Amino acid sequence: MGRINTNVQSMIAQRVLSQNNQALGGSLERLSTGLRINRGKDDPAGLIAGENLAAEGKSLNQAVTNAERADQIVSIAEGGLQEVSGLLTELQGLLTGSASTAGLSIEERRANQLQIDSILQTIDRVASATNFQGNKLLNGNMDFRTSGVSSGVSDFKINSAKFSGDSLAVSVVVTNSAQQGQMYMNFGSAALTLGTGSTFTMEVSGSEGARELSFANGTTLDSMVAAINSYTDVTGVNASLTSTGVISLNTSEYGSANYVSVKVIDDGSITGSSGISLASATDQATNAASYTTFANLANGIRDDGQDVEATINGVRATANGKTARVGTDFLDVEVTLDTSTAQTLANVGGSSPALYITGGGANFQLSAKADIAGKVALGIQDVAVRKLGNSTLGYLNALGSGKSSNVVDGDILQGQKIVAESIKQVSSLRGRLGAFQKNTVGATIRSLGVAIENTAAAQSVIRDANFAEETAGLTRAQILVSASTNVLSLANQQPQAALSLLG
Repeated sequence: MGRINTNVQSMIAQRVLSQNNQALGGSLERLSTGLRINRGKDDPAGLIAGENLAAEGKSLNQAVTNAERADQIVSIAEGGLQEVSGLLTELQGLLTGSASTAGLSIEERRANQLQIDSILQTIDRVASATNFQGNKLLNGNMDFRTSGVSSGVSDFKINSAKFSGDSLAVSVVVTNSAQQGQMYMNFGSAALTLGTGSTFTMEVSGSEGARELSFANGTTLDSMVAAINSYTDVTGVNASLTSTGVISLNTSEYGSANYVSVKVIDDGSITGSSGISLASATDQATNAASYTTFANLANGIRDDGQDVEATINGVRATANGKTARVGTDFLDVEVTLDTSTAQTLANVGGSSPALYITGGGANFQLSAKADIAGKVALGIQDVAVRKLGNSTLGYLNALGSGKSSNVVDGDILQGQKIVAESIKQVSSLRGRLGAFQKNTVGATIRSLGVAIENTAAAQSVIRDANFAEETAGLTRAQILVSASTNVLSLANQQPQAALSLLG
């Protein structure tokens, strides 16, 4: 009380007032910004967590934008494919109409050919014109690039592939061969030997249909083969002579969906014959007991084809005939083998892979983290007429004027097969793109939306201010600042008491 140079009480009041002013300023800042953490000193650990969540939320929002953009791109491609599909349907109708040669003049067939040429040109134009911001979608730009394709691979289609590095090797190992349905008919001689006035009647069936055929005594096996083959398009069964007195019946295609069946309706009291066998040609020659006699074939005998069994990059493939496919998140590829390769239990390509994928495809980043797991790679094949079809049947450009399957003087039946295969390919591509939009893009947008909500909620818990708590703190700070100011005023007045000692 007697010292005036140092006012300790005033210093204490100033310190407390400064602290209360800081608390008041902090409350005002949090209430004005709505954030509990405005700088690192507010909560160092909370700031780190909040910034990480903010970055993650930004990435999630961008992933949603990427997914929506992907949906737009695929929708544009689907629009072009829908037009191509309609043109192919129209093309099929023109081929069917042109096949009725007795009802059409040559001028009408030529007019139909002009329409077909126009359709083919339009398909090529749609394939080259469909684009998104200048990026062509249906001309092969969005397909995968390959190299080193083995000669044992007749066709392949890459639907999706994700890999790091320069290329991805696709290794195919055949573990069980593809087979045709096959049987052997042994007549014992080059011509039928039947009872007097009898006929040999049998029904030949396949995956395409059935036909009943009757043969008279003395009919040569060459004539029987020709008769059976005249119905190949109807039955799906081919016939050939393998040795004297033996006819081989085979399905036209490989795989479990194809079969050959023979039922003997009337054996014509045939003599000097063995019957039908499912055994190999070698077994026939050495084991006559492997035959079922014609007299015992009233209920028929049947042999089914067999799908190839294979692994692709170590994953067991699903198969249809000579075609094997795997569909995983990192690789969706379909490989069709040539006949000799599909029947050889070995690595396709020998010591080398069946093919290499070197790049390409339509790549979309559909997750917050830009890594291979969050990427979706989609292959959109070229739908130009030179690409629709396959190496076995031919390609769609074969229907053009002067080509092998034109409707004026070409093979219309083969043309229909090519168009049917083209329709199947375009429909398959449309279905795959639709599945991508519905299941991949749609599900991604929905899941990302939930992730964005949860991330925002977590960030809010960490960084956002609690207004109920902060307003209470603001009121407390205001009261304390006011009280501290009054106290400081009193502390500053206290030394004046010394003046009373001076009289």
